[in-house]
Amino acid sequence: MIDIKYIRENPEEVIERLKKKGKDAAEEISRINTLDGERRDLIKSTEGLKAEKNKVSKLIPAYKKEGKDTAEIFSRMKEIGAIIDENDKKLKEVEEELNNLMLSLPNLPDRDLLAGGKENNQPLRYFGEPRTFDFEPKNHVDLCTNLGLIDYKRGAKLSGNGYWIYSGMGARLEWAILNYFIDFHISNGYTFMLVPHMLGYECGLTAGQFPKFKDEVYWLETAEDERRRFMLPTAETALVSLHRDEILNESELPKKYFSYTPCFRREAGSYRADERGMVRGHQFNKVEMVQYTLPEKSDEAFEELVANAENLVKGLGFHFRTVKLAAEDCSASMARTYDIEISIPSMDGYKEVSSVSNARDYQARRGMIRVRRADGSIDYVHTLNGSGLATSRILPALVEQNQNADGSVNIPDCLVKYLGTNIIK
Repeated sequence: MIDIKYIRENPEEVIERLKKKGKDAAEEISRINTLDGERRDLIKSTEGLKAEKNKVSKLIPAYKKEGKDTAEIFSRMKEIGAIIDENDKKLKEVEEELNNLMLSLPNLPDRDLLAGGKENNQPLRYFGEPRTFDFEPKNHVDLCTNLGLIDYKRGAKLSGNGYWIYSGMGARLEWAILNYFIDFHISNGYTFMLVPHMLGYECGLTAGQFPKFKDEVYWLETAEDERRRFMLPTAETALVSLHRDEILNESELPKKYFSYTPCFRREAGSYRADERGMVRGHQFNKVEMVQYTLPEKSDEAFEELVANAENLVKGLGFHFRTVKLAAEDCSASMARTYDIEISIPSMDGYKEVSSVSNARDYQARRGMIRVRRADGSIDYVHTLNGSGLATSRILPALVEQNQNADGSVNIPDCLVKYLGTNIIK
């Protein structure tokens, strides 16, 4: 959520920055400022009336003691009470509309981001060189099928298109990749969290995914007397709510967490004809990093998360690039995002395996996540997240980039200790 004070004091700047995200918010900002003015006027008026009511009520004992008629006082108190009730009713309506509008606004993009979408994304750096082959390489679907790593047909039989089954050495390879990620984050001082896979509405609201994108997750139909829950689309949705409605001490920050979870997305299927196999799916495995930090340490934390994601990909021996996203390509709740993109040879391009993002104080305001400074003042924390990493594109890239002419696949050195072999054939 954007700071209402910032909107009040800088309406034109807010409108211009949101335009970078493709959002024409002029009407919303105008209405927000109108409602904010009404809200403050109502609060001021009601506080004045309550003060008058208290002052008048204190006269009653004196009037009675002096034998004066108190009818006029009681009449005024009744009149004041009726106005207060009407103000409270109006205030509730104003605050509800104001809150809904505030929740609908995306985060402000950082000022240095280019406007527009994918066409304005900026590759910042490249690592390694693309794999070249002296034979006709196979795509990951054929490789995984021939080696018995992935069972696509039975995955679809069990759950429909967009699902697959890791089988035998494929399951072991997937688990080896996840263990590599987990050990990396533990060695970097991050706390390992295994979070629930079913979450309450407040988690999606705090993360900035609700209410706008509430139809893009899988909801569980529950009895009327139970909270409605949804399947998490990413562990970030859980991790950024760990300290919801809490005030942390400055000495506790930064807090660094990571979690492994399956992720569930309604958005799946082939957006392009070449996106086959497990590149897009309704369920996939991911390790997610999240940091809570002081505002002045936010940029430093962002660079740390980017470096973590890059180093994980480097450890696997992949050629990749790091891309700074344009404002419109950042998600609604993020002020800044860098993508780590790896090469999948059969797709003749790059695919994102990690998005590292800074939400600034947007999520913290939605979830009331604050910090008490050493001087006693209260501030909102900054929250950041980054994939560390998702496997559904790592495994296809691994088998394609490390394939041999005979159809076997070499295993990166970092995975050998988990898998117990340096080749799958």
